[in-house]
Parts: sequence; structure tokens; C-alpha cells
Amino acid sequence: MVAAGNNLPTAVLAGGCFWCVQADFEKLPGVVQVISGYSGGRGENPTYENYADKGFVEAVRVTYDPAKVSYQQLLDYFWRHVDPTDRGGQFVDRGPQYRSVIFYRDQEQKRLAEASKQALAKSGHFSKPIVTDILPLTNFYPAEDYHQDYSQKNPVRYKYYRWNSGRDQFLQKAWGAGHAAADPPGDPKYTKPSDADLRRKLTPLQYKVTQQEGTEPPFQNEYADNKREGIYVDIVSGEPLFSSLDKYDSGTGWPSFTKPLEPGDIVEKEDRHLFTVRTEVRSKYGDSHLGHVFKDGPPPTGLRYCMNSAALRFIPKEDLEKAGYGKYLKLFEGSKAVKK
Repeated sequence: MVAAGNNLPTAVLAGGCFWCVQADFEKLPGVVQVISGYSGGRGENPTYENYADKGFVEAVRVTYDPAKVSYQQLLDYFWRHVDPTDRGGQFVDRGPQYRSVIFYRDQEQKRLAEASKQALAKSGHFSKPIVTDILPLTNFYPAEDYHQDYSQKNPVRYKYYRWNSGRDQFLQKAWGAGHAAADPPGDPKYTKPSDADLRRKLTPLQYKVTQQEGTEPPFQNEYADNKREGIYVDIVSGEPLFSSLDKYDSGTGWPSFTKPLEPGDIVEKEDRHLFTVRTEVRSKYGDSHLGHVFKDGPPPTGLRYCMNSAALRFIPKEDLEKAGYGKYLKLFEGSKAVKK
């Protein structure tokens, strides 16, 4: 690994034995440096002999180049290298000092971590609950020198330990052979522009809806009556959200869908505005307010995703390929839209 730059961002992540987590993240393009250490405990200067007694966990500090890899991509990569359903440790290593944790440095890292965790849970990839902790970063102490780059300094011992830990066996079962390279972590295309850029790019209504949780008027909006085939993407980030195949006339005056196109790109949050409890729907990468979901929809889901047209951009079927969404063309081969 090359020397870390002074101004590059960092992420602190815990996923069991830091020998393994360090070795895994050093393989990710865009990562500049990975340091094994201890985080989240009491007192100062923990050692390998006492860190567990002080409440620390084994963690790594990842320094990365945001021009090459984003924090969101680090999170996606992290989930594919841990068992997020294990509250008692990781693989053969047992105890709270080995549990999985995402330590956030600021509110943006917290938002992305919580959204990522919720998306994984909602994806149904694991049958058990996702129990990885998301905690504020209060400290990080580098581990002793002999722990740094252990996989390179002691390759035979490391490989023997890693195989017998059960880590790779679990990951292959959970994600398939070659899990680390099966899919690129995240998608750098789907990012949230700066607020200044959003104010230039969006109309006043689009900004109010997506950034200030506003609501457009019913019936007097762009897509409530749109019956063309295609998909709907986030007006902010471009991430795919809904398909015309799941759109139906709910009679409410807003575009309504029975399910998302990509469930993992939808984040649901409790909304207590307007003196009632509703479920808000936001986009994962753009963090745009989209609308709300209700349990009064038609079969097969019984759900009504009631969206704001101002939060969406429609890509007609015939433009999917040139707009970069060609993989969704196959959805429209001989399919029919949902009817009320």
C-alpha cells in the first residue's frame, strides 16, 4: 500500500479478526491505506492483551481516494466480507470484541451506513436479522506493529488461520464462489450532487420535494396519468426506482406503484409529520424524499408506493439502452402493466 495522503477521508470498520479485514480491504481499488487497530472502548492506548477488557473491538481504519472509490462502495464491500447476522462475534472468533461494527465520523457517514444496513435487510439476502452495530467513532488506536499487514508478513500462518476460521466458507455460501469479485461494490454513477448543484439543476418544486420533504399537488403533476412503458429514476441521482409494469391508477392523483424496481435502492423511514405515523420512502444513493408507502394497494404486494412526480424522471422503454439502463429492457418483453 502507498502512503496515505493527509487530506484523504477515512472509514473505520470492524468485521472480526483485523488480519482478515485489513487483507480484504487492501485489495479494493481506490483504497490507499488500511491500519489494524482497536476502536470503541474505554481508556487510552489499549494493547492486544487488554483491549477486550476495556470494551474495544478489533477494527481497521481505511484511508481511501474518493475519486476512485466512495464511502458507499466501501460499505457495499464491507457487507460482502462479514457475517452481519452474528451478534456474538465473527466466524470462529467469539466475543463482543469480534462483533461487526460500522463506526461513523459524521452525520453523512451515519446516514449512508443506516441506509445501507436497511437496504441489505430489505433485500432478503439473509434470512436472519442484520445486527451489525452503527456507532459514533470515539477513538481508534493502531494495533501493535506485528499485527499490521499480518497476511503479508506471515502468509502461511495467516492462510492456515483464515481457512480454519470458516470466514471464506461462509462468504462463498452467502454470496457464491468468487464473492469478492462477483459484483462491483455499489455504483459510482448514482451519487448525490452538492446542494449548490441541486439548486441549479432542479426546479423549485423538485428541490422542495426531494430536499425538503415537500408534496406536489395531486392530479396536477407530470406522471400521475403517464401510461407509457419504461422506468422511473431518481431526479437527483438517476438510480432506478420503479417500473411502469408495477404502476397502477390508485385514484389519488399521484403516480402509484405496487413495488420498487430495485428494493435495495429504496429506504423506508418512520414519518411522524402531520400528526400521524406514516412510512416515508427515500432513495438510497440520492437520499431524495420520494413519497410514502401505504398498505392499501392491490395484489400481489398489497402495497401502494405513492410517489411525487417531481422526485422522478421517466425513461421510456425505447430510450433505456442509450440512457444507460439497457439491462431493464428484458422486463418489457411480453409483459403487461398492473391494473387497478
